[in-house]
Amino acid sequence: MIAILLVDDHPIVREGYRRLLERQPGYRIVAEADNAADAYQAYRSASPDVVIMDLSLPGASGVEAVRHIRQWDRNARILIFTMHGGTAFALKAFEAGASGYVTKSSDAAELLRAVAIVAKGGRALSDDVAREIAAERLGAGRALIDELGPRETEILRLVASGRTTEDIAAILNLSPKTVQNYHYQIKAKIGARTDAHLVWLAIGAGIVGDAPAA
Repeated sequence: MIAILLVDDHPIVREGYRRLLERQPGYRIVAEADNAADAYQAYRSASPDVVIMDLSLPGASGVEAVRHIRQWDRNARILIFTMHGGTAFALKAFEAGASGYVTKSSDAAELLRAVAIVAKGGRALSDDVAREIAAERLGAGRALIDELGPRETEILRLVASGRTTEDIAAILNLSPKTVQNYHYQIKAKIGARTDAHLVWLAIGAGIVGDAPAA
């Protein structure tokens, strides 16, 4: 079973999502919250596999809730589900630690697909946001990626897919220290300020999709 925490300040909206999700085999809503503070407490109490969270909450925003939860649990898997479709909102969410971003204009199948991807440790984007990223970032992203060698490109793909340093070292038969050195070199070469920015550039360049690395 995939245990889910729903965070949205509209009870009727949450009811609709709950019915949609619980009609799917293996999905179970274990807790709900309507604000960032309650979302944090619900996460600690219920230990869900996936959080589905709106950005627009009373008081602290969904981005702050993501950041707070991730500070407590760095492995938390949080999917943003929001009416905000701009790339600036999506980037802020990813920088805070979100694993996925889906707009409420997406169809139900896209939300369900994103939940499954995030539950497995992958990164998910709805098609409309992915198109915006491509339009804004693809050209610059590809130019930056052209600066990387084959090994660096592969390590970037694995990092952006959510793999840890230890995972990458095992996959590529390298030492963790070597992987860390490559990681720093990649960030320096393409001008990534943070790991979230690194992931953003990798998505824009088209070298990582929304599924976890094999």
